[in-house]
Amino acid sequence: MIDVLTMGRVGVDVYPLQIGVSLREVETFGKYLGGSPTNVAVAASRLGERAAVITRTGADPFGAFVHDALRSYGVDDSFVTEVDGLPTPVTFCEIRPPEDFPLYFYRFPKAPDLVIHPEELPFDALADARLFWATVTGLSEEPSRSAHFAAWEARGRKSHTVLDLDYRPMFWSSAQDAAHQVRRALGHVTVAVGNVDEVEVATGTREPYKAGRILLEAGVELAVIKRGSAGVVGMTATESVEVPPVEVEVVNGLGAGDAFGGALCHGLLAGWPLDRTLRFANTAGAIVAGRLACAPAMPTVEEVLAHG
Repeated sequence: MIDVLTMGRVGVDVYPLQIGVSLREVETFGKYLGGSPTNVAVAASRLGERAAVITRTGADPFGAFVHDALRSYGVDDSFVTEVDGLPTPVTFCEIRPPEDFPLYFYRFPKAPDLVIHPEELPFDALADARLFWATVTGLSEEPSRSAHFAAWEARGRKSHTVLDLDYRPMFWSSAQDAAHQVRRALGHVTVAVGNVDEVEVATGTREPYKAGRILLEAGVELAVIKRGSAGVVGMTATESVEVPPVEVEVVNGLGAGDAFGGALCHGLLAGWPLDRTLRFANTAGAIVAGRLACAPAMPTVEEVLAHG
């Protein structure tokens, strides 16, 4: 049985090895596995969960690298297939701590992970997985959008079905279009998680408790609002939990949300109280924010507990 099954964006992150330097001037780079739901699977695997990814790559060396990297992290790549004629996406970033990490996505003419067809889905795995994680990016284009709704139909709102609100404006024609698709999706999932910018797209407000209530009213059982240096708010129908931030010297904040996501999966599957789950996830995210890469930086349970 799969513990954590994720679906959606994948690619290769090309990160500068010089911190605080413009890409115009950078001379050396590191190559890493990338894509938010893919990194969530890696993070969950590092924490001892049996993880797998549903996604697609190009039929190129970067696509082969994705398979190699997933296997090296203990993530099942059985549901990762190739799309002829489309390149595996590459993402560059600039690293300007503590809060400026601009991203440059090269997903042209179309990313293979947006060419997931409903009829190709592993429906048995989707129905049986203990937790299914998808992101808003997968709703930005067809056939991926239809595939996501087909995946949720296969789940039947089984716990835990998670929607990462992961809104990236460059992938959408407008915030209004994204908001419409998110509202459609919320009735199919049991958990929604996002930062204040993302929950504003989903709910129309940046106030975390008001946004949480709107998400709960839309049908989710748990709403998680990440507030960066202000900590995290988690809400269910019966409780609200606020946990403080974890102080860390930030090196690269880009992987922190994915580490948080993998740790959130771990806590949910363990059946921990909400407060413990969010503190554990917050600590995992902080650890990765203090490291350069994303996927290779994901912590183990022992590292999270030692840091906390």
